[in-house]
Amino acid sequence: MSQINRKLKVEQDFKSIIEQIGEDPSREGLIDTPKRAAKALKFLTQGYEQDIDTVINGALFSSDCDSMVVVNNIELYSLCEHHMLPFTGLCHIGYIPNGKVLGLSKLARIVDMFARRLQIQENLTQEIANAIMDVTGAKGVGVVMSASHLCMRMRGVEKQNSQMKTSCMLGSFLKCKDTRAEFLTLIRD
Repeated sequence: MSQINRKLKVEQDFKSIIEQIGEDPSREGLIDTPKRAAKALKFLTQGYEQDIDTVINGALFSSDCDSMVVVNNIELYSLCEHHMLPFTGLCHIGYIPNGKVLGLSKLARIVDMFARRLQIQENLTQEIANAIMDVTGAKGVGVVMSASHLCMRMRGVEKQNSQMKTSCMLGSFLKCKDTRAEFLTLIRD
């Protein structure tokens, strides 16, 4: 199916959903909703159209740095694969270079690439850590994520203050408690 046909099909599907919930898709406020919803869904799932090489775009540089590199508070927006409701939060990344450093913005772009797919937070955390380890050949990688899930806040148990926290530690972050402790201390500041 061509991209244009797929777009039209998604718009038709949104129109059908509007009808199925008992609304009139020809009502003034809803006339363009199927088109807008299809466009929004395409944006929110654009990670399926991206790959790691394109995201990195050659921004891997030789470096003698062997100290921990940490970027914290990277905002993320994703859709829960179980209910297709948003979850939002912060991702904290640390790695110890092994002759190569990654362009700073590329860490945030890696987060976005994986977050802009239907996800569960547990997998998202691991995918980010594994990608950074694979791309950089780092001595170790740590990823910690905290997020609020609308599937817990808007429906179901409706717990407004719940936060899910996940982590993935690879290499020296997993094997060395001092490295892990340093990372966890740095992301708290």
